[in-house]
Amino acid sequence: MKKCVCIIVGFGPGMGLALAKAFGREGCALALLSRDPGRHASLLAPLDQESFTVRTWAADAGDEAALTAALAAAERELGPAEVLIYNALAPTFLPPTALKADQLVADFRVNVAGALVATQRVLPGMRVRGRGTVLFTGGGWAFQPWSGAASPGIGKAGLRNLAQSLAQELAGTDVHIGTVTIAGQVQAGTHFDPDKIAQAYVTLYRQAPAEFETEFIYD
Repeated sequence: MKKCVCIIVGFGPGMGLALAKAFGREGCALALLSRDPGRHASLLAPLDQESFTVRTWAADAGDEAALTAALAAAERELGPAEVLIYNALAPTFLPPTALKADQLVADFRVNVAGALVATQRVLPGMRVRGRGTVLFTGGGWAFQPWSGAASPGIGKAGLRNLAQSLAQELAGTDVHIGTVTIAGQVQAGTHFDPDKIAQAYVTLYRQAPAEFETEFIYD
């Protein structure tokens, strides 16, 4: 089993907790970043029960300075990131005609720009060490927009494009860039149970360089 440090940006109920459990079981120490860690303190109990190494940091994914500082603190305390998972989302549910431009820009900072900032922070170390995995939580709205969620749809489309362009740039290296595109509503006890979806991230993480896939569509 690999030993690693896994940083999850956007920890919370649902996918955040499921990803923490999945990568804790892969032998990873867990650095969990969220806007308000105290709000999610009760979610740490199942991680503690499995004796995972867990630390939490507060960071607004849309604030470049705060996010960079939290990532740096996580790597100082736990060690260099072998896995970065960007799971943050700012979901303003409005149709395009009701969406204000400043709200779209604010959401985009979380939904896409934060992923770029986080990747740029951990990528140099991964390249020096000759290994690393960066995974993004994508969504089906990147392919099939819904008018009631214009902002997150634009965000998921941008995030998918970022993942694809990063993968092209890093082709031929041992740094794996991937996205899990979740084409459905995440809900426990269904096909889209977060614990089931989390295994798609593990599948990408376990791939050898010759097998790297950029996108896993979970549908």
